[in-house]
Amino acid sequence: MAGNTLTDQSQMMCPHGGTITATGTARVTAQGGTVLTAADSFSVAGCPFHLPTTPPTPSPCVMVVWSVPDMQCRAGQMPTLSQGSVGLCFAATGLPQGPVQITQTQSAAKTR
Repeated sequence: MAGNTLTDQSQMMCPHGGTITATGTARVTAQGGTVLTAADSFSVAGCPFHLPTTPPTPSPCVMVVWSVPDMQCRAGQMPTLSQGSVGLCFAATGLPQGPVQITQTQSAAKTR
């Protein structure tokens, strides 16, 4: 994929508006943030999603798994992530709940 490289300073949300926080492990930085890879940890906080049951059952997004990282860029032997990467948010039950929404990232480094 391609686009501006994601860092631990990038702003991402689950499809329901929860905030995604990343913990980067690479030694590469861009505009003061650690470049993110598909192997890094991503957690979701504040997801309000409920399953449409009676009564509604809470099923918040809690983690992210990246299925399409950058194909030609690596940091620490792992594929990097960019605006074009595809990540899915998952509930604690392991059910996928929708794609990551990238709302802001740095503009100094781009990947392919």
